[in-house]
Amino acid sequence: MAEKTRVLIVDDHPMVAEGIRAVLETYDDIAVVGTLTNGREAVDRVAELDPDVMLLDLNMPQLSGLAATEIILERRPDTRILILSMHDSPEYISTALSHGAMGYLLKDVPTEEVKTAIDRVMAGERYLCTGASESLRPQGEDGREPLTSREQTILLELAQGKSNKEVGLALDISVRTVETHRKNIKRKLGISSTAGLTRYAIEHGVLQGTGRASE
Repeated sequence: MAEKTRVLIVDDHPMVAEGIRAVLETYDDIAVVGTLTNGREAVDRVAELDPDVMLLDLNMPQLSGLAATEIILERRPDTRILILSMHDSPEYISTALSHGAMGYLLKDVPTEEVKTAIDRVMAGERYLCTGASESLRPQGEDGREPLTSREQTILLELAQGKSNKEVGLALDISVRTVETHRKNIKRKLGISSTAGLTRYAIEHGVLQGTGRASE
């Protein structure tokens, strides 16, 4: 008998996590090894729970899905990560993929599609749900120097109003490193103020409203 695919669900909305879990547990070839509520917990327990696939919410307290993805893949590069989000903007999707996620699912997809996504990434394929694939477009088409994956992560954090210190704590990097990234982001985007960064993030779909409110 083939081994079951071990799946870990990480989402700070219990109804979402338990709903997905209930559906996945109906499949004989899936074993849900746990449901967690934040990125920090996911990073701390990934070795213990040993998932093949992680369904990871994008916006979570303590540590974002993007930051968690980066850390987990540095430690466990064979883990297949599927990002869960309400956001279908190209910037969100491209950023998730550039961080190493193998797929992107909108939270309103039919639950059966979650199983399809798991099967695809276990086969080594990338998977984008219909809404995500339609939104995706190449970055850098406006002629600007594209942001690196780390700079995109920091832009998302800064646009939520976080200070350099708060961003540093969230991403486990020094305040000086955050400041360096902030300067590079401003240079690449041609923006001189933090308010300008926030406005850019909203206008380009990196941050919709207040981020958390739109999740």
